[in-house]
Amino acid sequence: MEKKNIIELKNITVAFDGEKILDDMSLSIGDGEFVTLLGSSGCGKTTTLRIIAGFLEPDEGEVFFDSKNMSGVPPYKREVNTIFQRYALFPHYNVYDNIAYGLRVRKVPEAEIKTRVAEMLKLVNLEGFEKRSVAKLSGGQQQRVAIARAVILKPKVLLLDEPLAALDLKLRKDMQNELKNIQKQLGITFIFVTHDQEEALSMSDTVVVMNEGKVQQIGTPIDIYNEPQNAFVADFIGESNILDGVMKEDYVACFAGKQFKCLDTGFDKNEDVDIVIRPEDVDIVSEESGMLRGTVTSVTFRGVHFEIIVDIGGFKWMIQTTDEHKEGENVGLFIEPDAIHVMKKSKYSGMYGDYSSYSDELDELNVIDDEDDE
Repeated sequence: MEKKNIIELKNITVAFDGEKILDDMSLSIGDGEFVTLLGSSGCGKTTTLRIIAGFLEPDEGEVFFDSKNMSGVPPYKREVNTIFQRYALFPHYNVYDNIAYGLRVRKVPEAEIKTRVAEMLKLVNLEGFEKRSVAKLSGGQQQRVAIARAVILKPKVLLLDEPLAALDLKLRKDMQNELKNIQKQLGITFIFVTHDQEEALSMSDTVVVMNEGKVQQIGTPIDIYNEPQNAFVADFIGESNILDGVMKEDYVACFAGKQFKCLDTGFDKNEDVDIVIRPEDVDIVSEESGMLRGTVTSVTFRGVHFEIIVDIGGFKWMIQTTDEHKEGENVGLFIEPDAIHVMKKSKYSGMYGDYSSYSDELDELNVIDDEDDE
């Protein structure tokens, strides 16, 4: 049975100082889904969250909750709660009083508050912490208090704006699992904002990839990874070799000067296309066995695998393999038909592609603090 949509954004446009932050964006979110808005800083994902919460009214377009138009409905009248990157806990309150706060504002009887706070403490694994000062909690524990305080009010939708960004890597991974489990237990809709691709892929039922105020692709994590719809998505989600190609006919693609069998259909004969091949889907073989031939220009050990850059006619391919190879070695590449993903040309064609300038330093320079307004 198909889930009903709990939230629908229709043709939302938002501009700040004449610059469009959201550009005619439409999005439907199913009841009980874990949905992640994924994109780099400035793509409009936080603005989308604010529109849903009611902190911001769109310049154009409409927001619907359970088919009701939310135009002009203030945040406190929406069945939504938000957890921000800074948890905004009350430092002078203990854990119990922080979690109970919203119920007390609503004048819920103390006996019911006690029962519901106990349920929440169990849900977030903080039983026995009731009297602890929140100022003395670790980042992960504060995160759990913020979650309990938000969900005790039984919102239909929980909005999470980069809530794990301040945590260290191991704690972050632990909390990813925890959040997913909490969402499953509660069965409410989570809308999660992040710029971290791995976080989005590991936690979500549905990923919404955004760039320049527009939705680039919506799908399951597996669909998004395996079948990117354009060069931006292919480049943003994981590593990708992206080449110019031509679809000669159904099941036949031409790229890197050679013809290959593929599984794609529905393109015009001799249509120009983008070809995506993931680094883990290419086999390095002997030079004489290769469909393509080139020279290894760099080898980086990543623990689980090697990342090997192979120059083929000036185009630098990245290959991920558990087999070791040496710089300067002449090798062949073998590519199975199901490793070749064909995409229509888009405005992003030609912007991404090979690994000529690939380095860890460049990757690190591209990590931007996502706390800025988007």
